[in-house]
Amino acid sequence: MDDARPAGIPAETSEGVPGGTAGSTPGSTLVTTWSLEQTGPDELRPAAVPGPGAGVRVELAQVPLPEFSRFLYCAVGGDWQWTDRLGWDRRRWEAYLARGVETWVAYRHGTPAGYVELDPQDDGVVEIAYFGLLPAFIGQGVGGHLLSVGLARAWDMAERQPRRPATRRVWVHTCSLDGPAALTNYRKRGMRVFETVTEEK
Repeated sequence: MDDARPAGIPAETSEGVPGGTAGSTPGSTLVTTWSLEQTGPDELRPAAVPGPGAGVRVELAQVPLPEFSRFLYCAVGGDWQWTDRLGWDRRRWEAYLARGVETWVAYRHGTPAGYVELDPQDDGVVEIAYFGLLPAFIGQGVGGHLLSVGLARAWDMAERQPRRPATRRVWVHTCSLDGPAALTNYRKRGMRVFETVTEEK
């Protein structure tokens, strides 16, 4: 599923089947999608900041660059069935990024380790459109910190984009095809599930 976000426990369908096919028709898979939100910056529960020896930093990609965004999308999403944007040409990437989308990139010892993409929407809403790590950096304590930074930057986005209203809601959705830590990571950072949908894919 293209909205997979590798980022605790094995994700479960609403029937309690860990990412499985129980109850589905032959050739299909039951996929559960959870939508989560925060409605105030005080709801954020940041993860521990990696120590100086970890060599981790998170920076905003200040020059919107389609080639870099495509690299991150493919490098992070290759193992998680991210496919929707594989057919995007440069013009479509440019148009998307020009909407004020922010790409916050985690580096470890100078190497890109993962990213969180913030999509500014109407009425002070920000969606975490994509979030995840490159496979080599999963399980190294980077993901919780990266998500914490991403959420904090979603809440203060109006400070960098003065024409935007103050953020009043941050939301994301994740599914049972995602990395097994995704749902738990979102919950640990203080996000709450407001909708759960299970359907055959």
